[in-house]
Amino acid sequence: RILPGMWLYPMDTCQWAKAKELSELTEYFAGVVPSAEEPKPPERSPLIVDLPLGSLRSVELLKTMDDQQLGRFAQFMEVTKVEKFDAVVAEGDPGDAMYLVLAGSLRVRQMIGQKETVITTLKPGEFFGDISLFDDGPRSADVIANEDSVLLKITESTFEALTQKMPEVATPFLMALGRSMAGRIRADNERHKKDLLVMQATKTR
Repeated sequence: RILPGMWLYPMDTCQWAKAKELSELTEYFAGVVPSAEEPKPPERSPLIVDLPLGSLRSVELLKTMDDQQLGRFAQFMEVTKVEKFDAVVAEGDPGDAMYLVLAGSLRVRQMIGQKETVITTLKPGEFFGDISLFDDGPRSADVIANEDSVLLKITESTFEALTQKMPEVATPFLMALGRSMAGRIRADNERHKKDLLVMQATKTR
């Protein structure tokens, strides 16, 4: 039974609204007495239970999405909680998913002999494994939790489903991802140029 105070999500508008506010149900509610207890609208996606509202907004890649796009995108994400010292991915393993950091911190490392070399530290709002959405080649480094952390995971197969079923959601994500990759490539090129200059200067001495 549909009550006047129930919150519904019509597919034509893609917005939450009370049943009594929908023109399609006007005749249905003629003479119906509203229930004393009205269900509340959902405050979060069922896939992101126990996470604070707005936590997705902390992720740089998702900031260009509006609320509707963000809600749809969340349907394709899987929450992954890891404890301190857990290995999220291991160097050499086939890449099959990308991760967005919502809480905690992780380090990207490579083991050279018995020595750990930390490449970078990942904090909330950052991400890793994005290449895995396009290529299932081996992971280039380990990612280890520095503390208890919360991640959002999207697999290669799930991302493919997203692009096919909801291109209007996948597009802004891909655009943001492309800008991020371009920025990393430019930064790598600059570092490479500086390294070459240092090598040339050393040879001329």
